[in-house]
Amino acid sequence: MKILFITSNRLGDAVISTGVLGALQARYPAALFTVVCGPVAAGLFEPDPRCERVITLEKRRHDRHWLDLWQQCVRTRWFMVVDLRGSLLSLTLRTRRRLIVRGGRRDGRKVEQLGQALGRRQTPMPRVCVSDHQEAMARTFLPSGQWLALGPTANWDGKIWPPERFVALAEGLRAQGLRPVVFYGPGEAEKERARPVLEALPDALDLGGNRELGEVAALLRRCALFVGNDSGLMHLAAAAGTPTLGLFGPSRMSEYAPSGENAFAIAAPGPEGEAPLMGLPASKVLEVARTILDGKAEAFRT
Repeated sequence: MKILFITSNRLGDAVISTGVLGALQARYPAALFTVVCGPVAAGLFEPDPRCERVITLEKRRHDRHWLDLWQQCVRTRWFMVVDLRGSLLSLTLRTRRRLIVRGGRRDGRKVEQLGQALGRRQTPMPRVCVSDHQEAMARTFLPSGQWLALGPTANWDGKIWPPERFVALAEGLRAQGLRPVVFYGPGEAEKERARPVLEALPDALDLGGNRELGEVAALLRRCALFVGNDSGLMHLAAAAGTPTLGLFGPSRMSEYAPSGENAFAIAAPGPEGEAPLMGLPASKVLEVARTILDGKAEAFRT
C-alpha cells in the first residue's frame, strides 16, 4: 500500500503539514509513504521510518519540475494521493483515492484549514521525527542545562523583531538561569541577520547554519524556551515540543500562530498583518516569556 504525499516547498508550511501526515500514518498503519517537498524541507521527512522515499521538488523554468515529478510517479499504482499543493499532477496519476487541497486564503489557522480540508474531526498537530544519531549529536552540543533558544531571523526583514530586543530579552531571562542559544537557517543572508544578536551576546552558543532539520529539532527539544520571529524555525520548535513563543507583526497570527501543546504567540499592537514589530517592546515579551516558564501563560496559548 503506497501513499503519495505532496506538501509545501516552504519550511513553515511543510512543518504544519506533518500533522496531516501523522494522522494518515495512524489511519493506514501498513502504508508506505512517498513525500514530495522542497529541498529546504526534505530533512523533516527523511528520519521518518514510514517514509520510504523523499522527492525534492526543485523549481525549473516553464514548470518543468512538475513534469519531472510526474515521470517519477506515473508508473506507480498508488493507494492514495494526498496533494496539499492543489496541483494538476495529482489528477493524472493512477490511484484509488485522491485528497486535494485547493489553494487560496481561508479563515482560521493553517493547521486547522488542512485538517478540515481533509475531513479530520480533530486538528492534527505537527510533529517531527528525529533519528537516534541526531539525538546523540544534540546531547553533545547542548549538555543538560537551562537553554534559551532565540530565533532572530525570518524570510523577510519586516518579520524580524529588532536584534537589540532579542538581546534585552536574553539579558532579562538570566535571572531564571537561562543561557542563550542562537538558531538560524543556512546561507549568508541568515547568518548576517543573526550576527547582531551573536555579537551582543558573547556567551551565546551559535547553533545556526546548515544543520539537518532533525538535528535542529533535537537541539530545540533540549531548550527550556524558544522565542523567535514568525518563521519555519518557530514552527519547527513548536512541533518539537519546545515551549515556543512566536512574535508577530506584519504577518497574520490568526493563520500562522505556532501549533502544539506548548505553543504561544504575541502580536505587536495594531491591525493584524500590518502592525510593525517595532511596536512590540522587549518588556512585554519578557513578561510573557516569564509566565510561560512559570506555567501561567494560558492567555497566550495558541
